[in-house]
Amino acid sequence: MSKNAMKPQWETPAIMDQRGLAAGKIGTTHELTPERQGTYHYTIGPYSEPVMTVQPGDRVVFWTPDCFEGRIQKEDDKPSEILEMPFINPQCGPIMVEGAEKGDALAIYIESMEPRGENPRGTCCMIPEFGGLTGTNYTATLNDPLPEVVRKINLDDDNVYWSDRVTLPYKPHVGTISCSPEIDSINALTPDQHGGNMDMPDICPGNVTYLPVKVTGGRFFIGDCHACQGEGEVCGVAVEYPSVTTVRFDVIKGWQNQWPRLETENTIMTIGSARPLEDATRIAYRELVYWLVEDYGFDKWDAYMMLSQCGVAKLGNFVDPKYTIGAAIPKKYLARK
Repeated sequence: MSKNAMKPQWETPAIMDQRGLAAGKIGTTHELTPERQGTYHYTIGPYSEPVMTVQPGDRVVFWTPDCFEGRIQKEDDKPSEILEMPFINPQCGPIMVEGAEKGDALAIYIESMEPRGENPRGTCCMIPEFGGLTGTNYTATLNDPLPEVVRKINLDDDNVYWSDRVTLPYKPHVGTISCSPEIDSINALTPDQHGGNMDMPDICPGNVTYLPVKVTGGRFFIGDCHACQGEGEVCGVAVEYPSVTTVRFDVIKGWQNQWPRLETENTIMTIGSARPLEDATRIAYRELVYWLVEDYGFDKWDAYMMLSQCGVAKLGNFVDPKYTIGAAIPKKYLARK
């Protein structure tokens, strides 16, 4: 945790520290090891047994497996022989947060993400009928599947050593982060209003994610950590790796965001997931307009027109059952004069 501050070191305090029940105070640190987790979850919903209950302001250190639960060991492994769809993307949790009730928002500040293991290696691969540039069950074609290719990648907390030719920066983020839907149990590959497999690179150390709470305690799930990923995760797989990921929780009472929101030092963002991609974009921008009206005093139509001039669209995934877009605006445009 040495490379990341325990609280956002921003010029203006984060929304979670201004409005959360803990008011920026840091509580107890808990650790969720594989032994304490027990069985990982491949669905996100209200029916699994909680593994831990924490207070607002507490932090949890999660020992996350990679999205293949460590089953792909070497480069001559064939994903089609080892993996059983849809049993990929194992989730840690659920974590219950005291005071979280339907109609609130759960605030999650990612403090740090570190590679786990003595000689950590990441995994990237091509899986038959999975990815953005191949036929899938959702975009059905008669073309043969692309070849199965596995790449094992050395990494540390500075760099991802893709090849002898290319070294990438270590830029970790959480691919799947969720609260529970109210009644549905949704597979861990699908993003929606609860969060889920959004693969948004901005959900990273130093930033705060806000998820709508639909059930008592929130029922928080996390997994699918990436050592790096471009916008889109075009082949369907990032540099997947086991991590030690530390997050701090808080609860914002009565903040009824309908879709995930995200805050950085300099921007706010709303996140939408749907197919086709333009519908995800519409959701994200509509939610951003609503946020500007509700919390920053903008006229709805003025906000709509203004976002045409200064809005920023960020691509999460466009390979999963639903695609993800973030719509953002710099905070410098939010201040009242």
